[in-house]
Amino acid sequence: MASHGMVVHYHGRPTRAIPSIPASAWVIANASTGQVLAAKNPHGKFGPASTMKVLTAVALIPRLKRDSMVLASRQAAQTEPMDAGLVAGRRYRVADLFTALLTISANDAAVALTEATGSFGKGMALINAEAHHLQAYDVVAKQPNGLPAVGQVESAYDEALIARQALAMPAFMKYDSTLAAPFEVKPHQWETLVNQNWLLTRYRGALGGKIGWTVNSEATYVGLARRNGVTLIVTILHCTPLQEITSAVKLLNWGFAMSGHVSPVGVLVPPLSGAGHAVTAGNGTHATAASKTARIAAAAHGPGQTARMALYAGAIAVAGIGIGGFARRRRMAGRSRGLADPGLAARIRCWREARA
Repeated sequence: MASHGMVVHYHGRPTRAIPSIPASAWVIANASTGQVLAAKNPHGKFGPASTMKVLTAVALIPRLKRDSMVLASRQAAQTEPMDAGLVAGRRYRVADLFTALLTISANDAAVALTEATGSFGKGMALINAEAHHLQAYDVVAKQPNGLPAVGQVESAYDEALIARQALAMPAFMKYDSTLAAPFEVKPHQWETLVNQNWLLTRYRGALGGKIGWTVNSEATYVGLARRNGVTLIVTILHCTPLQEITSAVKLLNWGFAMSGHVSPVGVLVPPLSGAGHAVTAGNGTHATAASKTARIAAAAHGPGQTARMALYAGAIAVAGIGIGGFARRRRMAGRSRGLADPGLAARIRCWREARA
């Protein structure tokens, strides 16, 4: 796992060659066993872009009550691009902010949630402490949304550790797999949040994930899927833009085909013992750290793909033309800062197909 190149150990002659991925680093791992099936430069440190939001959510979901109201600060409201449009001085429900964080990758929601811990500095300390708890020692988090910051890095291996913890949190999985949801920006002004991650609607067994992009980090991605009782995690860093999800699909297909036919090249280490903080369940109850591993399999069982598509199409139909306006405003905001969101194009494409 210390290799800077690609590592894979086949049992005899390979029946399926590992795909070529246009990324500087990636990991494909079995979430239940922790076995790393293959990897490329797994501990190479790169900018995480919006995949940092997975760690932010994992760290803060247990510490913030889902129905609590968060006052949006000027700092949060002025965070751009790709934001939910938070208005300074207005209060937002924690659950709605987490939904915005993980569906449309709202950068302002990340700041508001971090400040909700008491202060921005305290929230960032909790986020970095969670990385340490997960033994994700390659992580240096400086912005909760993954926007550019000097020295902010993650590795593909550490992102896999964080993704495995996310799988063990029903609340995270509920937010992350939401296909579309209403969001009240200010009184009587509603927008529809549409999930960027088209893996959810186009890949059989998809559970969730997170897309990211900045100029320096290029495309980044975390993907989660389950087939025939096997739950896989794929993480990708510094990938050619617009190829991160298709690359994840290739790795997932290979992983499901070769599971049991390769020797692990490493293992995802468990969280440090004795940390003791609870995981918030989707219904607001808590579970001790001892039950986290058991929750991985439970969290992997999402609604069927047909039900997902029906829900997605229904939500979009209700949203109507409002999504188009919201997408246009968000796209213009991205351009004004010299940034873009490749996931937005996929999101709009899925919306149009759902309405067709």
